Amino acid sequence: MSVGVVERDSGETVAVLTSKLDAFIRDWYPPKTELNRQRCAILTHCINSGDDKALEPGLFTLTVPTGGGKTVASLAFALHHARTYGKRRVIYVIPYTSIIEQTADTFRKILGDENVLEHHAGVLYDTDEETTPDSLKKMRAAENWNMPVIVTTAVQFFESIYSNRSSKCRKLHNLADSVIVFDEAQMLPLTQLQPCVSAITQLAASYGVSAVLCTATQPSLSGLIHGFLPDAEIRELCPATVYDPDCFRRVTFTVWKKTPWPEIAEAMQQRNQVLCIVNTRKNAKELYALLDGTEGVYHLSTMMVPAHRRSKLAEIRDRLINGLPCRVVSTSLMEAGVDVDFPCVFRELNGLDSMLQAAGRCNREGKRSAAESDVILFYSEQRIPSMFEKNAQIGEKVLERYSDIASEEAVSFYFRELLALTDPDALDHKGIIQKISSGTFPFAEIAKAFKMIENDTVTVYIPWGKGEELIRRLRFGERSKSVFREATQYSVQLYRDVFVKLCSTGDVVSLDSDGQIWALTNLAYYRDADGIVSDIDTGCALFC
Repeated sequence: MSVGVVERDSGETVAVLTSKLDAFIRDWYPPKTELNRQRCAILTHCINSGDDKALEPGLFTLTVPTGGGKTVASLAFALHHARTYGKRRVIYVIPYTSIIEQTADTFRKILGDENVLEHHAGVLYDTDEETTPDSLKKMRAAENWNMPVIVTTAVQFFESIYSNRSSKCRKLHNLADSVIVFDEAQMLPLTQLQPCVSAITQLAASYGVSAVLCTATQPSLSGLIHGFLPDAEIRELCPATVYDPDCFRRVTFTVWKKTPWPEIAEAMQQRNQVLCIVNTRKNAKELYALLDGTEGVYHLSTMMVPAHRRSKLAEIRDRLINGLPCRVVSTSLMEAGVDVDFPCVFRELNGLDSMLQAAGRCNREGKRSAAESDVILFYSEQRIPSMFEKNAQIGEKVLERYSDIASEEAVSFYFRELLALTDPDALDHKGIIQKISSGTFPFAEIAKAFKMIENDTVTVYIPWGKGEELIRRLRFGERSKSVFREATQYSVQLYRDVFVKLCSTGDVVSLDSDGQIWALTNLAYYRDADGIVSDIDTGCALFC
């Protein structure tokens, strides 16, 4: 090895990975059910589009109905397109860490662990006494994304693009000549929509990138895209003519007007298996309390550590498969990408995209008729939080105007209205594009201003399960990335006011002299049923 040169094994070639994918899906043909016939039609079309030498690199949309197999279909297009046009890698950008592991596991199963890099805040690679050749390779690949398939978060992706730190920027050259799939594209935050779209268009226009906006509810971004790239052609990879839309209409929507929580709880108790997704943690706790004592009741929230949520999800899936009573109350974390299949779903009124994503958790495998699969959209007695208010108002318009709220026309209307009613300045609330256009390009200022998620929160480690041992190791001075990587699975993000309150009572303490590492000391504030709980001494709710 040459002095000063770091050798990096970048995995197998795109051609080899494409062959692995083709071998993996071979047994899916011929499909044995009508639903699988439709999924295979979508998959075949995506493969053929990837092989099409007339379909030149650029900007694409992939609009696949919920349950249509878009994860594998999008990977199939990306790999075949990369092989056809000599692209170097596939990068999969996902909005939530709560679903990234599921996608990465699917890709590893198809392509092999050695070819897939999962890179986000919860997965860090370090050299320590336990380093293996594979972890060392992954650590080096994480520095500059020199792997054939990268699975990362929207936060990691876009904040790297707008960063001025060398640790984040050194991966940027490997974005060139790649296929980048933006999964659940409708989840791009409105407040950063212009900078995100600008980055996507520039990658496609100047760096040989093929960008795919992939979702079941395609946002209307053509106006923004053409604002940055007037001559851009945006091509849909899977038009509705490829599949039978009726096959994916697996549920029956019903709208309930204002309904008190006791009535929702009673309706859930009358059903053996049911999921209810609500708008706030406060609403989730209130409904869960009304169901407490009912057989098979679960509560899921971001106030539970990730390892705890995964454990609960495993129990939920097991009960669903075995026909056991299973009644789940959740915030929106269950909405997109979580692979569960309920015969009935309740969804508190919100934006159309949220309501349709929730419906995707009902009759997911098409084992029941639409008439037997209820999605009940209801107005609660609580005021809709301001952050959801505009989305919910337009969602209500769709309910009033369209008999088929899942139709392409309804979805298109929803996103057009949402963008039309949003002040253009609000789509770039930190003025990132203006700073770039100034001609001076103030890197440090842009990096400081651009944040995908504006949350004033503090990471607090929780002594739940293995978290207790990991906190002890941190308390005694261990600072390896491997311990932080594992400890992330036993952490929650506390809002600043809640954090200060718990610090003042000594229930959260610092584990270092710099006040950068914090841990919960009083497990009375963390319940197995629902994670972080209300103030047990005063009964004052800590969370809304």
